[in-house]
Amino acid sequence: MPKMKTKSGAAKRFKFRASGSIKRSQAFKRHILTKKTTKNKRQLRGIVSVNPTNTASVRAMMPYA
Repeated sequence: MPKMKTKSGAAKRFKFRASGSIKRSQAFKRHILTKKTTKNKRQLRGIVSVNPTNTASVRAMMPYA
C-alpha cells in the first residue's frame, strides 16, 4: 500500500501543538493595510487555533502530523 501524501499547502500553513490542537496564522494582514485601522491590524497579530469545525479537514490534509 503506498504512503499517503501530505498536502504541501497545508503543511506550510498549519502546525500541530503537543496537545493536539492546530495553530494557524491570521488572515487579512498581507496587503491593503492603509485602509485598515491600527486596532484591527494589532488584533490580527499572533497565532490562533483552528476552529473545531475545521480540524477534521486539516487532519485529513496532514495524515502524518
